[in-house]
Amino acid sequence: MGTHVIEEANQCLVCKKPRCTAGCPVSTPIRDMIELFRKGEMMEAGRLLFENNPLSVVCSLICPHEKFCEGHCVLSAKKKPVAISTIEQYISSYYLTRHDMAPREAKEERVAVIGSGPAGLTVAIIMALKGYKVTIFESAERTGGILRYGIPEYRLPKKVLDSLDDLLERLAVKVRPNTLIGPVITIDDLKRDGYKSIFIGTGVWKPRPLRIQGESLGHVHYAINYLKNPDVYRLGRRVAIIGAGNVAMDVARTALRKGAQEVTVVYRRSEAEMPATPFEYDYAKVEGVEFAFQTNPVAITDEGLVVESTVRSEDAEGKATYTPDPATRTLFPADAVMIAASQTPQANIVATATGIEVARGGLVITDDCGRTTMEGVFASGDVVTGAKTVVEAVAFSKRAVAAMETYMDSK
Repeated sequence: MGTHVIEEANQCLVCKKPRCTAGCPVSTPIRDMIELFRKGEMMEAGRLLFENNPLSVVCSLICPHEKFCEGHCVLSAKKKPVAISTIEQYISSYYLTRHDMAPREAKEERVAVIGSGPAGLTVAIIMALKGYKVTIFESAERTGGILRYGIPEYRLPKKVLDSLDDLLERLAVKVRPNTLIGPVITIDDLKRDGYKSIFIGTGVWKPRPLRIQGESLGHVHYAINYLKNPDVYRLGRRVAIIGAGNVAMDVARTALRKGAQEVTVVYRRSEAEMPATPFEYDYAKVEGVEFAFQTNPVAITDEGLVVESTVRSEDAEGKATYTPDPATRTLFPADAVMIAASQTPQANIVATATGIEVARGGLVITDDCGRTTMEGVFASGDVVTGAKTVVEAVAFSKRAVAAMETYMDSK
């Protein structure tokens, strides 16, 4: 792997105006990283990556690089772009095994971080490095949120997240696992106990139901729940998945690895309009996942999924609509049906905290820097934007950190 990484780094043209950095939501200093790597200054390259993005080791594995950095590489116009993700993963992994990071001069202010997914981890690490007393409140047993409980092992090895756990311990971050904020401990309790700034990064864990007949049957499951622990499910030989986003791809590929023989993704729109990234779609096809496009789910029975074809049409502005054709209604046999039709936030916190406004669908309302409508409470990540990429959550969370510091300094 090391030789391959060096070869890729040597392909870089070291552009004066790096398009790769411009295409990254968190503006990763890719040119500088590669230059340091070429000079043999691995730790300095790793420090550069980490200070810009505390989750660099994660993003290097699961980012849609073809959409961001690699998709903007100047070489991609004529040949393969530089494998930036491979270089970043090599450097950031090495850095986390040898770093000597420690909190700066200790500050008196306490910071509460609710949820330890991408947004929460970003805020906790940065705040701890700045010397604040950080406590993470995590409703699950382990930290990581969607990274640990929503992304399969083959895409994101758990040992990567364990290395971030070790970092949190080194930075003196306190973690309260199995602690759901809202029902027992409330936002008001946190303020009473001296937390000067409170951050909400709870993600979107509530499955969005389809509200079709048969959704409560025993062989029907929600994708986000399945990914938390696939080993407890017995799906049978044939699996139908409703929805075609990246979560659906993860479920499909995981189901095959867990013994399913036939896995089909059912999507009411066309192939060109599926929300999954081309990278994830291509891998799903290579691994044997089948796709039924322009196929609308109508109901679920004990025998499988009742579907009908959809007819595509466009209005005067070119906007596509899909109309189901009842004459094509048929049964798609399946032993298990997975629903992957996106998620919304749980209401545990906002139901017990008067003053935090939410939009339709339960997303927390904030400004561009993560300030909620309650003083001293901030939020970012999927609980604000809906499901986005990890690197986008990091970028938003960095702005929230700046706003939190400004708020605490003003007090």
